[in-house]
Amino acid sequence: MADPTVATVLLLGGFVILMILRVPITYALASVSLATAIYLGIPLMAIVQQMVQGVRSFSLLAIPFFIIAGEIMGQGGIARKMIEMANVFVGRIRGGLAMVNCVDSMFFGGISGSAVADIASTGTIILPMMKLKGYDDDFSVAITVTSSTQGVIIPPSHNMILYSVAAGGVSVGRLFLAGYIPGISLGLSLMIISYFIAKKRNYPKEDKVSFRQALHIFRDAFLGLMTAVIIMGGVISGIFTATESAAVAVIYAFIITFFVYKEIPLKAMKGILYNALKTLAMVMALIAAASAFGWLMAYLRIPAMATKLILGISENKYVLLLLINVLLLLLGMIMDMAPLILIMTPILYPVVVGTLGLSPVHFGIILMLNLAIGLCTPPVGSALFVGCAIGKVSIEKVSKAMIPYYLTMFVVLMLVTYIPDITMFLPNLIMPGG
Repeated sequence: MADPTVATVLLLGGFVILMILRVPITYALASVSLATAIYLGIPLMAIVQQMVQGVRSFSLLAIPFFIIAGEIMGQGGIARKMIEMANVFVGRIRGGLAMVNCVDSMFFGGISGSAVADIASTGTIILPMMKLKGYDDDFSVAITVTSSTQGVIIPPSHNMILYSVAAGGVSVGRLFLAGYIPGISLGLSLMIISYFIAKKRNYPKEDKVSFRQALHIFRDAFLGLMTAVIIMGGVISGIFTATESAAVAVIYAFIITFFVYKEIPLKAMKGILYNALKTLAMVMALIAAASAFGWLMAYLRIPAMATKLILGISENKYVLLLLINVLLLLLGMIMDMAPLILIMTPILYPVVVGTLGLSPVHFGIILMLNLAIGLCTPPVGSALFVGCAIGKVSIEKVSKAMIPYYLTMFVVLMLVTYIPDITMFLPNLIMPGG
């Protein structure tokens, strides 16, 4: 007879070992799931069924549409238009391009939903501009990387879809609304720190934009920003589900990019779909593997054991929330965002929501913010790697320059964690009772 303790060690221990050996996360999850199932005598077809079941959710259909819409708008000139519009608002402040960087990420986050996409699209434009204006390379990359994290908090974010599914069907509309104030708060906090650094280093202001130029910029950028309006408006009003609004957004983005902006030829759509397909294949394979892994965790009662272990540390709600945040920050340093959402949600959800009494929406935003910070931290921060590659600066140098930004992001995280109204104000106001 199989020993559940041995099975638990095989499942979790095997996963840790494979991660240390740098085995791709999807293969690691699938391998340990199959090995554990064989040890427990569970038919392998049951594992296959769980993998299939994991990707059959209607809500997950929103992910490919979000990815395609982000790819279309990212390659179609919207990044440059967002930078120009941000410059109108904040370019005249000391360290204007750093401010523009932050505000641009607020705008672009509502279109791409991806930190890496934000850096790839805007970083290639704004980093050379900052270098030309005399900004230090490490500072430029640091603000580009940290501000990009707004993309996973400010909706639409496909990571919120993943959390919704992993948490058993949390309202996507309420999650989207909940992301606005924390995401904007993060951006404003990064701008404040950037201002003091810019003032100390005497970074320049940008040239004044005339009223006529501003109107022209707003007109061009407005059409791109309507993508986010369509998504959010459709979900909040109840006209569309998140999946349906994402599909409509793809059609709108396609029309605006290829028939209004006309900055890339129609034949570029083939490459856009190819890039989206590559991303989607990785995401869906990960979801399938994580579904089998999560099912085995539930079978072995690992979430219940984790709940008991965590609650055994302290009975103080605030101490436990701090420990959970620290745990997520540490995990974010060594694992990517999507697998952590799929793995940690079933483990922590019973503790945070079931025992500590937090709203599922509030916990979702705490999780997003923690893992967004993880995107910026070595050794596995994907946003950090992309930013350093584009800026041609070493990770060590940028990581040092990011210390004040790390501290700022942690302060925002603590405020979001311990002041629920920051997160819950908009959902409770616009979509109450969900």
